[in-house]
Amino acid sequence: MPFLNNGVVSREFRPVFRSHQSSGCKASTMYSSRILRISVMLMVLMSRTIVLPHDGRVFAEDLSREMVKRSIERGLRYLISAQHPSGAWNRLNPDCVGISSLCVLALLNGGMSVDDPEVSRGLQFLRSCTSNNIGGENETYQTSLLIMALVAAKQPRDVEAIRMVASRLEAGQSYGGVQGGWAYSLPNNPRYGGGDESNTQFAVLGLREAYRAGYIADPQTWEHIREYWIRRQNQDGGWGYGGFRGMDRAPSKGSLTVSGVASLAIAQQMLMTDKGVARDGTPPCCEEPEVNMPLLQGMDWLSRYFSVRKNPGTRGQDHILYYFYGVERAGRLSGQRFFGEHDWYREGAARLLVLQRADGQWIGAGEGETNPLVATSFSLLFLSKGLAPVLINKLKYGPRHPNNPDFVVANDWNRHSHDVRNLADMISELPKWPKLLTTQELDLRRAVKTDGLAALQQAPVLFITGSKRLSLTNDEISLIKDYVSQGGFILASPSCGDVDFETSFRELVAKLLPDGDGTLRLLTADHPVYRSEFLLGADDVPLWGADFGCRTSIIYTPEDLGCLWNYWAKYDPPGRNPRLKKKIDRATSVGVNVIAYFTGREPPEKLSNRDVVAKSGTLDEVERGLLQIAQIKHDGTWNAAPGAVRNLLLALNETVGLSASMKQRTLSLADKNIFRYPILFMHGRNRFTVPAEERQQLKRYLDRGGVLVADACCGAKPFDESFRELVTALYPDRKLDRIPVTHELFSEKVGQDIQRLNRRGSDDHVAAGEGLPVVFAEPVLEGIEVDGRYSMIYSKYDISCALSGQDYAGCEGYPPEDAVKLGTNIILYSMLQNLRLQTKEKPPE
Repeated sequence: MPFLNNGVVSREFRPVFRSHQSSGCKASTMYSSRILRISVMLMVLMSRTIVLPHDGRVFAEDLSREMVKRSIERGLRYLISAQHPSGAWNRLNPDCVGISSLCVLALLNGGMSVDDPEVSRGLQFLRSCTSNNIGGENETYQTSLLIMALVAAKQPRDVEAIRMVASRLEAGQSYGGVQGGWAYSLPNNPRYGGGDESNTQFAVLGLREAYRAGYIADPQTWEHIREYWIRRQNQDGGWGYGGFRGMDRAPSKGSLTVSGVASLAIAQQMLMTDKGVARDGTPPCCEEPEVNMPLLQGMDWLSRYFSVRKNPGTRGQDHILYYFYGVERAGRLSGQRFFGEHDWYREGAARLLVLQRADGQWIGAGEGETNPLVATSFSLLFLSKGLAPVLINKLKYGPRHPNNPDFVVANDWNRHSHDVRNLADMISELPKWPKLLTTQELDLRRAVKTDGLAALQQAPVLFITGSKRLSLTNDEISLIKDYVSQGGFILASPSCGDVDFETSFRELVAKLLPDGDGTLRLLTADHPVYRSEFLLGADDVPLWGADFGCRTSIIYTPEDLGCLWNYWAKYDPPGRNPRLKKKIDRATSVGVNVIAYFTGREPPEKLSNRDVVAKSGTLDEVERGLLQIAQIKHDGTWNAAPGAVRNLLLALNETVGLSASMKQRTLSLADKNIFRYPILFMHGRNRFTVPAEERQQLKRYLDRGGVLVADACCGAKPFDESFRELVTALYPDRKLDRIPVTHELFSEKVGQDIQRLNRRGSDDHVAAGEGLPVVFAEPVLEGIEVDGRYSMIYSKYDISCALSGQDYAGCEGYPPEDAVKLGTNIILYSMLQNLRLQTKEKPPE
């Protein structure tokens, strides 16, 4: 049933304010007693609430971030409840150091800090273990986990202990038998032969984390690690549990294959050298890259045999949680979102949510996993670390192998294989950024055939590089165009500085953006990208850009930045050329600035809600008890500020206590579902047109009590002209009139007193895309008034870009804080009108 019925608001679709006792009303004292009265009067019954099936099934496509976070919180509570007062877990077990380290690691990655008493006690216990030889049958495991836990805590006091323990771990590497591996004991006990894959992967992880704390293992150690995993690889590309006491190679298993993939990826990164660098610090960017075939073969095995129902290559549930723990590492470190057709994180997380017990713990099968402390820690590490934001998608494209369409024959797209991964690692070390950021390879052909736009929207930035002409299909270009139009950003850089790549990329930009916008222009020194993180000079760092929506959405650098990112290291390798270091520092600074400008240092969270798209001809299921606003799609840049509506609703939730849904819904004016939403929102930057039949439906919507709220992004004149033409078509004898500042919309009767606000630009100013003067003046809103209420409320000055966090000095409109105040009052006034239609209450004189 539509929310508009016989000229009044249907009882089924009236928005509601939370009561003043709710936590969402912290700032309700800013609002009048009138609003508190409205909060009691407004009642709503939205159509249906979506719940999980009664049998507790969770499907990967239904998985949400909120579901995963709740699961993590339950798991953390279980671990906390199992901690001994001494700070240890499982205190009487001889492997207590390893288990306690694993629990501390899970707590820290799950969102707790060193200031939490449980973590503090756990660390204090672990510190007491570093002064003694750990010993025990599982010494390699315990030593490696101890290092990982102490490094995760990031406490300067632990640095020397980490180095001491890491030195002992490195000394335990086998140089006989199966050379390069680790066995259970340190130093290597001859009775264990040359070690095994499981102990070795933990040693690799321990040494990698020790590197983050400043311990630099001998390059020969990493070379032996790489040789070990290559030598132990099976012909099918996988790894088994072999080499133990002289055993031949065992059949491949999932848990050991993910270990091999992760270990080879780590070793490759650790073995990066300055070989071939010229005296002036110029690296050999144009050399053909060496292909790491063992790593590719390992990933191919996972693509063929991946499963979340079992540990591939085993029967039943044997070591499945240990396998999950390794899958997260293999996927993240190799930059893979998919293994074959499987979205490893989404499918794995959905499976773990099903396996979790009522008290928050997990229990697995096989050695070690029957201990719920171990099983729960493995599960929490998969869920929490796999949930890390994806910062950059690196575009994978090019000709395919005739027998394997997933394999791109040419490696032109990935000449510098560690470029964006190193940049993300470097950014993770900076203040004000998330502590763990990841990158992914995005197979454009797969995206077209499977997830479409959702695949690109996994990351806010798409990185495109190459040395030859881009060769993309029309479907692939169309998908990238949709990505940009819905708020995505593109950073492009040639590898090897080839002019053909630049020419083809400029041609691509012309196809991605509307006429007149698809030209790359040299960015000027006042562009905010030059000061978004580090202070850079436009003369020294030439960047080209194209604007779409609220700001520059595409940036092209004519330099091969990826080559220098590829050489970045947290600690310089021995003998690094200082001139190369200077070049690397400059290149990474440019990369950080571009990413900071694109994201505002807030990359979107993984598993965030996607746009809600209903099947054609069906009615939307509006969430019970929640206000929802639909955004209107039109043939212009309809989503120039993609976060505007969501952030406005979030502000209403936090400041007023309005119960508003964060789900995004986009509709065309031809969709009958517009009648199910009390407020429609639209914005844009370019010209747009609305067909006659859509205008007629919009007119019916407005006449029945609906409200259309709109603004011109950054005061864009083309959108402003088109919107006024739409108003004239709807109301030939009317025009937009300025809403007087004395109107209740601007007063405490509705929300806050906002009769004066800050605004960039003045009434007689034409935006020039440069720094605009800020005036403190009456807000400017226009509208169409029908029967004493405004059915259309319009701002020719920007509100949306400010709400979406894309505010900058050249944007003609309200700064973020004032945009929130104005937007909040607009929504509250619109809802108050709906209430009056229901109660027949007259507006104040």
